[in-house]
Amino acid sequence: MKNKSYIGISFIILIFGIWSVPKIITKFKKSDLHLIGKVPAFELTDQNNKKISDKDYLGKVYVVEFFFSTCPTICPKMNENMLLLQEEFYGNPKFGIASITINPEHDTSEVLKKHGEELGVKHYNWHMLTGDKTYIFDLAKKGFNMYAGENKNVSGGFEHSGMFALVDKDGNIRCRKDTFENPILYYDGLEEEGVQAIKEDIKKLLEE
Repeated sequence: MKNKSYIGISFIILIFGIWSVPKIITKFKKSDLHLIGKVPAFELTDQNNKKISDKDYLGKVYVVEFFFSTCPTICPKMNENMLLLQEEFYGNPKFGIASITINPEHDTSEVLKKHGEELGVKHYNWHMLTGDKTYIFDLAKKGFNMYAGENKNVSGGFEHSGMFALVDKDGNIRCRKDTFENPILYYDGLEEEGVQAIKEDIKKLLEE
């Protein structure tokens, strides 16, 4: 009888092990998103006059954009789409947003706080960031390789990319690949297709 009991217990353990291992592997499986490289180190001041650095985002999946509060062209659409991301992941402490102004001489912490309130910024990990203009332009162009610059001949006086950067919990910039297996690098922050894609990929990174 004892031998039969041992065989029965061993069988149950074996079946449980086979059933549970795939679940564990699935839970901790890395997604298929491409790794571009480490996010550039930064330290800026947010709308609450608090110093925020890339280190504050470690352990979170976050989206980075460059904008300015008085932008009359693409920023309102970028803001609208960023609000969709806030709505999708509202209440999730592992999600964040970094909105970095390229017109810091106007966009002080006080201005950004009012701007955020008018937009409907509510997520506690959505930081609207300001600082030194040269530092921010270098961060955009050399750090993220996303264009930002002054141009007195365009409406609003500044030009910048309408793209969103996606950063994983370990501080790596990540992206999906296109149909030709080429990394897209950044996500279109103006078009519905780009916003849907980044939503899907944020979910993948949150599960890693």
